[in-house]
Amino acid sequence: MGRIEYDDSAAAAFRAARHVPRDGLAHWRDAVGRHLTPRPGMRLLDLGAGTGAWSAAFTDWYGAEVIAIEPSEAMRARSTYPRILAGEATAIPLAANSLDGAWLSTMIHHVADLPAAATELRRVLRPGAPVLIRSAFPGHHEQITLFRFFPEAVQVLDSYPGIDKVSSVFATAGFRDVALEPVPQVTADSLAAVVGRMRPDAHTPLRLISDADYESGMTRLRAAAVRDSGPVIDTLDLLVLR
Repeated sequence: MGRIEYDDSAAAAFRAARHVPRDGLAHWRDAVGRHLTPRPGMRLLDLGAGTGAWSAAFTDWYGAEVIAIEPSEAMRARSTYPRILAGEATAIPLAANSLDGAWLSTMIHHVADLPAAATELRRVLRPGAPVLIRSAFPGHHEQITLFRFFPEAVQVLDSYPGIDKVSSVFATAGFRDVALEPVPQVTADSLAAVVGRMRPDAHTPLRLISDADYESGMTRLRAAAVRDSGPVIDTLDLLVLR
C-alpha cells in the first residue's frame, strides 16, 4: 500500500483528524450488519486498519474476533487495538480459508497491485465470505464535506480506482457484486470541530494538492464554520462482494 507514506507525522495527523465519533457511525453499524450477518466469535479481517478504530468498533458491536493488518509501523504504534499485525493487501499473514469477512475502509486507493490483493483476499476468506469496501469513489464526492471546501482534491479522487474497476478486478479473482449503497455518518458535531482537527497529512487528497489550494480551502471552511453550526454529515459508499 503506498499512494502516500504514513510516517510518524502522517500517522499522528490521521489519529487526530480521522476518527469519527462512535455515535456517528450508527448507519455503518446497521449496513455492515446487514451484509455480514455478524455473530460472536466470527473471524474478521480489518485490512489497512490504520490505528484500529474500526477493529475496536466491530469487536464491541458484534463480539467478533477481529484481526487488524496495517503496513505502516507508525500507524501500528499509535493503535489502541491489541491485535494489529504487520502485513499488506498482497501479503496477508493469515491461513487460507480462515476468515468470515474482510473490511477495507478508505484504503483501496493505496493498493498498488489490486489484482494481487483480490487474489490474496480470495485465499484467506472462507467460501461465500464477504468483502466490504468503504470508500470515496470517483464521481461520488457530492456528499463529502472535504470536497465541498477543497474542490481541487476532486482531481485526486478521480485518480482512485472506480467502482467498475474494483468490481472487475475482484470478479477475475472469483468475487461477484452483492450490493452498492451510500451510507451516511455524522463525521463531526459542527464545521468548527472540523476546522479544529483538520490536518492536511491525515487526508490523501489534501496531501496531493498544492499548499495554496489547501490554504484556500481552509479559508472557505473557516468562513462556513462561522455561519453553520449544525452537524457535519458525510456519505461514503459501501461496496460488498462475495
